[in-house]
Amino acid sequence: MALPIPPNTTSTLDPEAPHQITNATPTSNTNNNNNNPSSGPAFTAMQKVKTNLVLRSKWAELNGAMGDLGTYIPIVLALTLSRNLNLGTTLIFTGIYNIVTGAIYGVPMPVQPMKSIAAVALADPTFSVPEIMASGILTGAVLLVLGLTGLMQLAYTLIPISVVRGIQLAQGLSFALTAVKYVRKVQDLPKSKSLENRNWLGFDGLVLAIACVCFIVVVNGAGDKDRSCGGGGDVESERSTSNFDSNASVVVVVGDDSDEGRTSRIGRKVRKIVFSLPSAFIVFVLGVVLAFVRRPQVVHEIKMGPSSIEVVKFTKHVWKDGFVKGTIPQLPLSILNSVIAVCKLTSDLFPGKDFSATSLSVTVGLMNLAGGWFGAMPCCHGAGGLAGQYKFGGRSGGCVAILGAAKLVLGFVLGSSLAHIFNQFPVGILGALLLFAGIELAMASRDMKNKEDSFVMLICTAVSLVGSSAALGFLSGMVVFFILRLRDWTKGKPLSSFCLRGSPQL
Repeated sequence: MALPIPPNTTSTLDPEAPHQITNATPTSNTNNNNNNPSSGPAFTAMQKVKTNLVLRSKWAELNGAMGDLGTYIPIVLALTLSRNLNLGTTLIFTGIYNIVTGAIYGVPMPVQPMKSIAAVALADPTFSVPEIMASGILTGAVLLVLGLTGLMQLAYTLIPISVVRGIQLAQGLSFALTAVKYVRKVQDLPKSKSLENRNWLGFDGLVLAIACVCFIVVVNGAGDKDRSCGGGGDVESERSTSNFDSNASVVVVVGDDSDEGRTSRIGRKVRKIVFSLPSAFIVFVLGVVLAFVRRPQVVHEIKMGPSSIEVVKFTKHVWKDGFVKGTIPQLPLSILNSVIAVCKLTSDLFPGKDFSATSLSVTVGLMNLAGGWFGAMPCCHGAGGLAGQYKFGGRSGGCVAILGAAKLVLGFVLGSSLAHIFNQFPVGILGALLLFAGIELAMASRDMKNKEDSFVMLICTAVSLVGSSAALGFLSGMVVFFILRLRDWTKGKPLSSFCLRGSPQL
């Protein structure tokens, strides 16, 4: 015999009685909202951070974390050896930046050294650590102001997509050309110069670099999205592929025990294993092992413990030189490649994750205002780093959080003595990693749908590469863009095409 259910229990549990739930809900919800800490903004923020740091695939995210090292290591190592940059401090601060940006954005948002400032420091012996830090602090301050005032978002809205693509294509090709130079030529990183042709054989030989490139191509392909690790396909595609494979295996086992069926099953298993290898991580570990093999004495040069963090001393002359020589040439590159191009590339690679130019500009500004006073290398985001980490499987903020945690450990445990290991790291392997980051970034420009936009993009790219200046390429692209719009206006097209045609979507 069924037991009677109390009326008050029915009113809250019976799914067929929504009117009863509605009558009972207001009082209880009001009390819960007042007393339950899990409904407040702090709890919501913590949940968002937790979601942003969740790893989509452990091996894929670890592999993606290696995608930015082809840019990071050469620049930081060169400045450490030639200008006495505090590598330990730089690792600690950039590690914190990686973790924070991963938690905020939920995508593999890169943290890269400011390349124009680094280039000036390597070329000018009088541009030492104080000038480097002053230029980074001033660049960060300008970007912070542009972000807080909304001017950066306005610029992102008005700059034509064809010009943005031109900057991305130029930066991607520049990375790729530098990577080929790393592979073919012996490098003097402290002087940022290429020397004689690299030997075919050896622990940093041409054969090794070519083998690494071929290995990455075999595992990653051209950026396939149906791979479970190295290519970093999305979770749903991996599940569907896995289900398909398991179903197919059942069909083969039940219906085909022939040699051909067994060979097919073995082939599928081998392909699944090979295509799931963390290619960039394996290549990087190989480079670390070879660094010790090339010079075993490096073990005795390692000192345990963090480097001392000291406040940099500035003078008026240092601020002046830092602004004129470092900040002025760095600003156009930071605005175009670190903010605007990253905004557009993020929306391309991660649909639904459209970040404002304001937020990116503010985070770059705060990073440099925090670390510059203590000798940490000026940093920014970068479209090339984002493309490289995506290429090798990075899909979440957990990817850069892993990299940040590794930097923190190395910074506190080894400090600046890590430079002795990096100095023996095969540069050809760094070239292999950088090559794919550059190609991935350049491929973002393939969406130009008409000849006029392609024309503007290629003009911008050509001038940027030949003049070695993103600012010059940007100005050339904008001039050509408006000339073409003016030409269209003389044919009777509306003036609205000046602003609306080719503008990036927010």
